[in-house]
Amino acid sequence: GRMWAYAVGFTVLPHVGGFLGWFLNRKEIPAWYEKLKKPSWCPSRKMFPVAWTVLYTGMGYASYLVWSDLGGCSSKAIVPLGLYGAQLALNWAWAPFFFGAQNLNMALIDILCLDGLAIGTLCSWYRINKAAALLLAPCLGWLAMATCLTIRVWRDNPEHKAGKSE
Repeated sequence: GRMWAYAVGFTVLPHVGGFLGWFLNRKEIPAWYEKLKKPSWCPSRKMFPVAWTVLYTGMGYASYLVWSDLGGCSSKAIVPLGLYGAQLALNWAWAPFFFGAQNLNMALIDILCLDGLAIGTLCSWYRINKAAALLLAPCLGWLAMATCLTIRVWRDNPEHKAGKSE
């Protein structure tokens, strides 16, 4: 009877850090982000919260499926859920690096590490629950675009590479 509560908790968890990142950096977004040189294919600012809401929901529910299939917090869950936790932490850290510190170097390092952990998470989950792995696939697609965008913003805005403290 309590499984639905776990499902909801796991599904909501990724949104917590995403919301906090947005909330803490929301003033920097219009003030700073709009002034950056961005490629023509950069999605509208309004797309990002929509995309991340969908992606975090899928990611969170997928983590519940893996946790459930592995019998909760068992020794078998350490690597697959550890990879997930690490990639989630880097996911949450990107906005404070990018918007908060305005440090494009750190944002770039963060997202490149995030990409590796997200791929590792998907690969480890595929052996446990194929549906969970498939729920991560859209996130990898969005991360590919976000990585390319971060690289282009990093390259085209050299004055912002080291952040506010320059």
